Amino acid sequence: MQGIIEGVSQKLGIQRRQISQQEIAERLIYPMINEGARILEEGIAARPGDIDVVWLYGYNWPAWRGGPMHHADALGLAHVAERLAAYAAQTGDDSLKPAPLLAKLAAEGGSFAVLKAEAKAA
Repeated sequence: MQGIIEGVSQKLGIQRRQISQQEIAERLIYPMINEGARILEEGIAARPGDIDVVWLYGYNWPAWRGGPMHHADALGLAHVAERLAAYAAQTGDDSLKPAPLLAKLAAEGGSFAVLKAEAKAA
């Protein structure tokens, strides 16, 4: 199997490298956060907590992390947006570019929790 993988990588011109546990986690979780931001922008979910509840109870997201939107706030939206932009540039995958809402909140130093407060006030 390893030989097949190496052969296909060589044929496609893919430079093989070691990938850290942190990069693996970021590449799995940050796109979910990005999609959550799109869901909020489109009005599919009213609050970030709605997305977190689905992930906690529907997909068994680790409760101690509070859901992907809460987790993003804990990491810092600027960090998440920066890493997504880097992966988008590295891979050429435009779907990894930070969603407009994520980019806006990150640039303002904001958080998804602010949206929760705004939703309550409305």
